[in-house]
Amino acid sequence: MEQMNTTSETISTTWIENLAIEEINMDESGIVNLDDHLNPIHLLEESSIEFMNKLRDRFEIYVDKFNEYRGTPQSGAQIKIFKISNTINDFMLFRNALRLIIARKANDLISIGFISNGQEVFSARLKPNDSSGEMGTHNIKAHIGPFNKIQWLFENQEVEVDSLVRHYLSEFIKQSAR
Repeated sequence: MEQMNTTSETISTTWIENLAIEEINMDESGIVNLDDHLNPIHLLEESSIEFMNKLRDRFEIYVDKFNEYRGTPQSGAQIKIFKISNTINDFMLFRNALRLIIARKANDLISIGFISNGQEVFSARLKPNDSSGEMGTHNIKAHIGPFNKIQWLFENQEVEVDSLVRHYLSEFIKQSAR
């Protein structure tokens, strides 16, 4: 993905690259697709795949750093990341019989939850006094705003990728250390 720097932010140019590629394909195939940029299902699919890729990239960076500090693979304290088969880009973290599953349940829904001993499904704690998370998973939901801007929300608040990864990875490390 190419990016341009402006004075205060980085701008993604993927969308314009995709338009150019679509136009080349249109010229070669003779098939015209005029409405993809207005199709919410198509937009949500692209956004959810991109969001999941960002999450996985961040988790990999932090897990690699944790594993580097924590010790050798033989120490048993390493966190492993696995792709979930038969999915586009779902993945899980694994350590000491605890799994953190990050899955696209729909184009507009990403679920995040823990599985302990292959049975119990529970969510991350959100408050210090919680002895364990609630049963079930947390859901990150897409919202389409004006001009097809897609925001990812948790409990109706916009999600910031680094904060999300930090929260869930910290909870995973604390829970799997037991």
